[in-house]
Parts: sequence; C-alpha cells; structure tokens
Amino acid sequence: MNKTQAVNKRELTWFLALTFALSWPMFLAPMALGGGDPAAAQAIASIAWALVMFVPGLAAIVTTRFVMGRELKSLNLGRLGPKRFYLWAWLLPPVGAVLTLLFTVLLGVGKLDLSFAAVQESIAALPTPVAVPPLVVVAVEIGASLLLAPLVNTIFAIGEEVGWRGYLLPTLLPMGKWRAILITGAIWGVWHAPAIIQGHNYPGHPILGIFLMIGFCLLLGTILSWLYLETRSPWAPALAHGAGNAVAALPMLFLAPGVDITWGGTLAAPVGWIGMALFIAWLVYTRRLPRTLAE
Repeated sequence: MNKTQAVNKRELTWFLALTFALSWPMFLAPMALGGGDPAAAQAIASIAWALVMFVPGLAAIVTTRFVMGRELKSLNLGRLGPKRFYLWAWLLPPVGAVLTLLFTVLLGVGKLDLSFAAVQESIAALPTPVAVPPLVVVAVEIGASLLLAPLVNTIFAIGEEVGWRGYLLPTLLPMGKWRAILITGAIWGVWHAPAIIQGHNYPGHPILGIFLMIGFCLLLGTILSWLYLETRSPWAPALAHGAGNAVAALPMLFLAPGVDITWGGTLAAPVGWIGMALFIAWLVYTRRLPRTLAE
C-alpha cells in the first residue's frame, strides 16, 4: 500500500451513504410497521434485521462496480487466504464465550447455576411444555452453536464483512492501519444504533447502549480486521462474525436468572469485552497486529 495515497472521499461517501440510507429504514421497520404489537414487531425484526446484514456488501458492490468502475474481484470474494486463520475464526468466539462466563461470575455480575434454572424456565414457558432434561437442551444448544450455527450465520455475516472489512477497511488504510481499523469499527458500531434504541443487546439503555455497542464493535472489529489483513479475504472475518453471533449468549445458559445482559453474560456486554481486549493485547505484543495487506 502506498502510504502517500489519499483516501478517496468520493467512493467513501457513496459507500457510507448507500449503506446507512438503505440500512436504517430496515432497522426501524419493527417500530414503523409493528403497530404496537410486540409479537408483530419481533417477527418483522427477525426478517428485516437478517436482510439488513446484506446491505453493506451490496453498497460495496455498487460503489466498486458502478461508482468507481472497478472489477468486483477487488472485493476478494474469490479468495480464502491461509487456511489456518479459519481455525482461529471458528474457535476464538467460543473461547471468548467461556471467558465471558468466567469473568461474569468472578466479577459478581451473575451467579453460576449448574441446575440450569433459566433453561427450566424457558421450557416451562413453552405453549406446550415438554419433558426434556435441561442438560439435554444445554448440550444441543452448545452443539448447534459450535458446529451448525457458525456456518449458517456466515451466509448472512458475509454480507456485512464484504462491506466493512472487505471494502471499508482497505479504503481507509491510507490513513494508517490503526486508524483504519478503529474508524471501521466505530462506523460499524454506529450502524447498529437504530437496533440498539429498540432494546437490542442493551435493553433499557437506548442511549448508553449505542456507546456500548460502539465499544464492542471497536474490539470485535479489531479482531475481524486482523483476520482480514492476514487472509485478504472477507470470508475469514465472516466466519468469526457468524461464530460470534452463534455463541454470544451461550454463557447465559450457565447463569442464574436475573443477569443484567447490559453488563455481563454475553460477548457484547462490557464483561465480555475482557477476553477480546486480552487477545488484542496479545496480538499487539507478538507483533501480529497491525498488519498490512497480504501480498
């Protein structure tokens, strides 16, 4: 990368304008179309918020091909890069979930509950309760979250990662690697704001939650950027993104009911940031970060 090269403000403006103009109405659809019915709003959110994950990638494609006139191969969708980083992408989120559980308990944010009372409450709340041992439910949840869900989630996460790490990060790299990584993460966090004000991730904290989401995205985005810079492919960060979504709430299975997820119990909560911060510190200490684009 030529360090004297300037960021192309025109393409950056097009990408951000398309991304936010298309995304935020979709994020707000549950409020606009739910009609005050929580069940309807939840159904709309499930659909609209799944589809909105493809918008950053779509904006990257439109900006690359039709605004800048470049070939789409520059987004590196046909590239995988070194395969070992896909093992990192798959395993780092579960390790982060384990650390989140550990620190949630150690810091007193939640209490360990191996009787799985929260799972029992969920089973009892079903319209037709079933006689399934809680341990079986937990085992199935863990198995699906580790093996199946990351692959399914990657299909949606690639839509985001083509945009954020595949397009925005390289576009900002002339500013410097750390600036590019942090600005990409901050923009990614702000992008979630309409979902956060509706109670997603940080219920009861619509304003504080936006800042907490930005903090979370700065940390997770740094790790996803590291995976991109090592592979020069959006697929590795997409797998890590999908795996992270799959295991984000797993610690809650092992905690007594009543944990305030704004502060602990999930990867997005500040307690969940500790493991990510430690890993980033290790990347910096071992000079694995920052990296320039692989040749």
